[in-house]
Amino acid sequence: MIDRRKFLAATALCAGTLATGGIARAQEPGAPKAAAIETSQPFDFEALAAKMQEKAAKAYRSEQVDLPEVLTGLDYDEHRAIRYRPDRAVWAGGPSNYQLQAFHPGWLYKQPVELFEVSGEGVNPLVFSSADFEYRAPLEAEKFDGMQLPGIAGFRLHYPLNTPEYHDELIAFLGSSYFRALGKANVYGLSARGLAVDTAISGPEEFPRFTRFYLQKPQDGDAELTVFAELESKSVTGAYKFIVKPGANTVMDVDARIFIRSTISRLGIAPLTSMFLFGENDRVGFDDYRPEVHDNDGMLVLRKDGRRLWRPLRNPDTLSLSFLEENGPRGFGLLQRDRSFDHYQDTEARYEKRPSLWIEPVKDWGPGHVMLAEIPADKEIYDNIVAFWVPESGLEAGSEHRFEYRMIWGMDPEPGTELGRVIRTATGHGGAAASDPDPDLRKFVVEFGGDNLAAMGADKELSPRLNVRFGEPQEMLLQRIEGGAWRFIVDIRRDDKNTPVEIILSLTDGGEDVTETWMYQWSGLT
Repeated sequence: MIDRRKFLAATALCAGTLATGGIARAQEPGAPKAAAIETSQPFDFEALAAKMQEKAAKAYRSEQVDLPEVLTGLDYDEHRAIRYRPDRAVWAGGPSNYQLQAFHPGWLYKQPVELFEVSGEGVNPLVFSSADFEYRAPLEAEKFDGMQLPGIAGFRLHYPLNTPEYHDELIAFLGSSYFRALGKANVYGLSARGLAVDTAISGPEEFPRFTRFYLQKPQDGDAELTVFAELESKSVTGAYKFIVKPGANTVMDVDARIFIRSTISRLGIAPLTSMFLFGENDRVGFDDYRPEVHDNDGMLVLRKDGRRLWRPLRNPDTLSLSFLEENGPRGFGLLQRDRSFDHYQDTEARYEKRPSLWIEPVKDWGPGHVMLAEIPADKEIYDNIVAFWVPESGLEAGSEHRFEYRMIWGMDPEPGTELGRVIRTATGHGGAAASDPDPDLRKFVVEFGGDNLAAMGADKELSPRLNVRFGEPQEMLLQRIEGGAWRFIVDIRRDDKNTPVEIILSLTDGGEDVTETWMYQWSGLT
């Protein structure tokens, strides 16, 4: 699991208020050089891809940088006390709508990344020193005086997303290949990665990292910004292109060129990482005044034939893996559908404002599967949900991949549908309310809503299409409820407590589905 405190410590907690002044950086003495990228020539993404392909044919050599002890010895609170100076923001005071701030190396971030600006004049390093940061208590600021940094931990981009008068934080790249973005009115929640390697296999997971970034210098009035990145690890290399388009839903168009250096077991494309602690469908073991605590409440998969699969997230007792086989999916994502503050009651975390993230392939991805990993967690600081696309082939050394896709971050980025959507999933012990709990009998309540369902008359008769594996459905009830939504209630007795029960449900009218398909896995207590 990922400790989200480590990310938030250097993003939301370290963000400063941007001033209107600033400087644009040029090359400074002692600037690092970008290997194999000619700084005097126009930047070429194809050349970057060729460079990473060439590196994949060679043995991996980690580009370790020895940080000063004053940086490697930083703890959480000390690193948190280092703030970027807003008046030193790159591009501040210029005609662009974008501004850039850096994250300080040290603490967990002992492998600095290099940052370059791409313009008509070529490729120029962006160099940072201690003069760009404030060192607050409990730090002794004088220990950092005159320090030239050998790189940075990562960076964030600011843009007037919510109001023209203020440059909001828009996107942050920090740690391995992790990054986060926001749509209008969002607060940080789930994160994405450039690539996942050998996640949830019997051996250790490998974490590729972005080692260098190249940012196209924004011009006056530009609404888009392009970021290029080099990715590398023991088993893979990659060249990435991100075109960032801020808005109500912030869109990132991604072109990922991936080169396999040594054979791997599982390759995860467009990985998403989130947190689900408890919710309406899974509250066992949590004594908390808040009704729900999660960044996202479900995974949606849009199949090639247009069928929509909705899988509510869980916090299982043991590691749970789900595999949805697809051939050319139209999209998948982790969504936060529930936007009611009353359902969270957290005035600080504001879970109702956490972004959903939808992944939309630009071209046919071919055969493979969407994998969902749910990891047991006892605290909301842990990211315990992982989802990504796994291609069927091309995992051996020397193979290459190109994946182009669109990432849509925001309040409601999922594609529209005329079908009814799942609006609530709740569970509890089976049988009557006053009966003693039976651990092998559980009640499931699924509610569907949507304009098509609301338009149906009160006398309309729908039918449930229910499929249960490794369990036996017992009492069932389908009813229309207030507001035009439909509720299905079923008790299910499992065959074996060691075998997860798989449940699939949709509502039909005359044999035709009028809702998306709800899928659930019952294991352990919930």
